[in-house]
Amino acid sequence: MRLNEARRDLYRRLAREQGYKSRAAFKLIEANERYEIIGPGYKVADFGAAPGGWMQVASQLAGPDGVVVGVDVSPIRLREKNVVSIKMDVHDPAVAEKVSKALGGKADVILSDLAPTVTGVWELDQTRQIDLTMRVLELARSLLKEDGVVFCKLFEGERSQEVRVFLKEMFRSVRVVKPAASRNESSELYYYCEGLKPAPPG
Repeated sequence: MRLNEARRDLYRRLAREQGYKSRAAFKLIEANERYEIIGPGYKVADFGAAPGGWMQVASQLAGPDGVVVGVDVSPIRLREKNVVSIKMDVHDPAVAEKVSKALGGKADVILSDLAPTVTGVWELDQTRQIDLTMRVLELARSLLKEDGVVFCKLFEGERSQEVRVFLKEMFRSVRVVKPAASRNESSELYYYCEGLKPAPPG
């Protein structure tokens, strides 16, 4: 068995053993150990949340005084008491209002693990994934607290530099993360962004 296959199998097995909906949960666990993204009492919005692995991790970290709101076009079924699932497209004009209402205010943290249905045409897949992430960053302007955090996925490719420039204009600190649970051959990288800057005038 090749190393990458063994790693995938390891995280799948760990997810089953620990009750997580997906092995992606370990990407957020690792990032949180490094950067302390989510703490007790936090309000967390998770875009592209299905099947719910990140929501489960965020729920544990935020605790009973926190709230985690997950948004996806697919249904999310979780039993945790401090989670709310919203079945909705991120491009829906009403999504910001629904998320804000479910959070009971602005988010301390916005998570985005959004990815399109993969076509196999890389240029198209990367462009669609970037567009989804840019939509979440647009929503962050109204949903995220001042000095809040965004942890988001990007497919690396032709438009990556464009997004990195945008992130650095939007946040005071931007760091690149490649979690161990990500496949080595995967083009996905995660960006830890903190310190939301005020929106430019006009």
